[in-house]
Amino acid sequence: MSRQVLMVLAGAGSAALLLGAFAFQYLGGMPPCQLCIWQRWPHAVALAAGLIALEAPSRLLAWLGAAGALVSAGIGAFHVGVEQGWWAGLASCSGGSLAGVSVEDLLNPAVDVAQVVRCDAIAWQMLGVSMAGWNVIASVLLAGIWVAAALRKA
Repeated sequence: MSRQVLMVLAGAGSAALLLGAFAFQYLGGMPPCQLCIWQRWPHAVALAAGLIALEAPSRLLAWLGAAGALVSAGIGAFHVGVEQGWWAGLASCSGGSLAGVSVEDLLNPAVDVAQVVRCDAIAWQMLGVSMAGWNVIASVLLAGIWVAAALRKA
């Protein structure tokens, strides 16, 4: 396969992961935690690299896509550790924090104070692996495709 095909394939993989995340959120009614959202941004970078590769499949762009996939995998691995209780998570999503909510809003029954989505609670899993875990697996595989593209002769 050519560098361009590999890059577009890897970018499409990031697009599929993003579409899946949005489907769980908007169709499945499962709002994301802060770490889930952070895992999405690097995939957006990889997707953009894949789209640019349609016209200009450069080695530098392939390394950028690989970096995006690996950053998402790293955040996902941290998230899995939080879910498993291996280490503490973010205070903003692991302890029911009310950061950013005013006292007036807390005391006003007319104001709907949204519940914090916890990073340390597994909302969904398949085969014993959480969504964060599946993101790690998929992101590492996509990073491998990006690296193969970067190492491919033009």
